[in-house]
Amino acid sequence: MTTTTAKGLKNIVAADSSVSHVDGQSGQLIYRGYHIDELAERSTFEETGYLLLNGELPTDSQLKDFSDRLKQVRTVPEEVLALLKSLPADAHPMSMLRTGVSLLGNLNPAEDKTGQEAMMDDSLKLTAQIGTLLAAIKRIKDGDDPIAPDQTLSHAANCLYMMNGEKPSADAEKAMDLVLILHAEHGLNASTFAARVIAATLTDMYSSITGAIGALKGPLHGGANTAVLETLKEVDTVENVAPWVEKVSANKGKFMGFGHAVYQTQDPRAKHLKELSRRLSIETGEPKWYDMSIKMEELVTAKINKNCNVDFYSASLQYYMGIPGYMFTCVFAASRVLGWCAHVIEQLSDNKIIRPKANYVGYQERPYVAMSDRK
Repeated sequence: MTTTTAKGLKNIVAADSSVSHVDGQSGQLIYRGYHIDELAERSTFEETGYLLLNGELPTDSQLKDFSDRLKQVRTVPEEVLALLKSLPADAHPMSMLRTGVSLLGNLNPAEDKTGQEAMMDDSLKLTAQIGTLLAAIKRIKDGDDPIAPDQTLSHAANCLYMMNGEKPSADAEKAMDLVLILHAEHGLNASTFAARVIAATLTDMYSSITGAIGALKGPLHGGANTAVLETLKEVDTVENVAPWVEKVSANKGKFMGFGHAVYQTQDPRAKHLKELSRRLSIETGEPKWYDMSIKMEELVTAKINKNCNVDFYSASLQYYMGIPGYMFTCVFAASRVLGWCAHVIEQLSDNKIIRPKANYVGYQERPYVAMSDRK
């Protein structure tokens, strides 16, 4: 019997979902019915988080309660910080994050509760505490001590404060908030699908999110914006952009941060990061990274007829916020945890274990060969 397969499950519909809609043809991204443009321009990470987890925009009192609950569970147990400090100095930041989240599960007495209320509590804790882990990992990698959360700050501002040791400017806070909103959800990408597959076995939320972090660590999923920053540092000046583009093109190399596996037109998230990168380039007095990005976007788009994606301006923007390139994928995880949790909750609301078939292409049945007869 011949079975039709799609490599990588491309274009295979694997689940019904009301969390988000990604339309590659029109370049549209919808969270729970709301266009990403409106959320980027009018919402906050906390409000978007409530929307993704609960399905509706919050009232004023609901948003205050949600934000307060996030603040209340930001602190990470000392055992987790001690473990992170004990890891090898060259440990990958995403491996550190994966280990930290796994230990958080072990320390949660309600880890194995899978009811709706317990899952929502876990989602709040993970969203808040992955932000704290993100900052702690950055500080540890830099040889500094982690900084305790500031309960007076928003989620975005607190992440930057814990990473950099000082309260961010209004534009830097807005930039971080925007990065978190734009990366929070994107359909059945590899890490989200991994989370749903794990959740479908009726395991705990922490196991699902630990697995999702493992999937995001892979360079074919997370890490493109890190590669963009490395490129900007390699090119170094605006004057070097044009010869660099010609060199990469002549060698049939890849332009990181351009094109997208889903979007056939423009990535709807990219333009929002571009403007904040411009503003922070002025604030920091380092226009080089933004100017190089502008020139690179112009020349590469003309050369390959592909628009830049969300990763492109995310690189210069995060760098302006004081976030080193090696931490970019952890920032991605601190945002995408909302989408992961929303999908886990949705999976469990009408669960069936995910067990696809494989199209067997190996040997047909054959006789066992005795050891003496093997050649």
